[in-house]
Amino acid sequence: MIDWLVLTATLPTSPSALRVRLWRSLKAAGCGTLRDGVYILPSTAPSAGDLWAIGKAIQEGGADAHMLTLKARDAAQEKTFLALFDRSAQYADFAQSLKQVRKSIRSAGEADLRKALHGLDQQLLAVRATDFFPAKPAADAVAGLETLRAEIERKLSPGEPTPTAGAIERLPLESFQGRTWATRKRPWVDRLATAWLIRRFVDPSARFLWLADSRKCPKNALGFDFDGARFTHVGDKVSFEVVASAFGLDGDPAIRRLGELVHYIDVGGIPVDEAIGVETLVRGLQSQYKDDDALLAASLTLFDTLHAALRTQP
Repeated sequence: MIDWLVLTATLPTSPSALRVRLWRSLKAAGCGTLRDGVYILPSTAPSAGDLWAIGKAIQEGGADAHMLTLKARDAAQEKTFLALFDRSAQYADFAQSLKQVRKSIRSAGEADLRKALHGLDQQLLAVRATDFFPAKPAADAVAGLETLRAEIERKLSPGEPTPTAGAIERLPLESFQGRTWATRKRPWVDRLATAWLIRRFVDPSARFLWLADSRKCPKNALGFDFDGARFTHVGDKVSFEVVASAFGLDGDPAIRRLGELVHYIDVGGIPVDEAIGVETLVRGLQSQYKDDDALLAASLTLFDTLHAALRTQP
């Protein structure tokens, strides 16, 4: 049986700001309410420490608070406790949000669609943060968001590659010098970051072609981030991660973290704090530079700065 934390408390009536703050903290922690003044959490919840802190804050506010650790007396009571953490309604609301955004795909512009995706990411993240017993609704929500993201990317970036199966071959850097590299025109984050990775760590004298039709990639060019390219999505890895792995660059923790950032922006997954800022900056660069060579040149400094910042993180 599950170990439960139970806080019995009388929220201080004054100052009222403290009462409101404590109530919001209980809600943010995802507590279930057994009755007024009795709050419960599974002991394994990531926010369990917050409940202890709330109890302490109530005591410091001059009110009664006691923390108990217990197990349900029987299966029926356990079922009652578990029902307090049923997030089906929140997942149903999220499903409705998905439907509304899906209806707008044809008519909405890029900025609105990317803003909508970010909003959905945050909505789902908030639900999952207090879903201590995830089940099918959680998996359905994640799958639904990834499907929607793919639909939006197909509109915004025609020719987005379909992931291939298989292992990523390790390649010698010396065989890939002074080459021409080709990808789809008007590059978004994965293509820009991959071009940066190539220029900075793989082939410093690389030349880039920006293809209007990836099916017409020159035979002597090394393609990336389109179907049939030498370097493209493999399994759950985006093109940046594939190139980093192929040339052994993923041993650099900062490049791995940058790969996680690019992955999240490109196909979703585990949220990364810097994502919304990077998306905004890249969108701004795209609006400034209509020539893709100029866009890449401007983007190099952005990714240099990101790489340097990520190297300072513990």
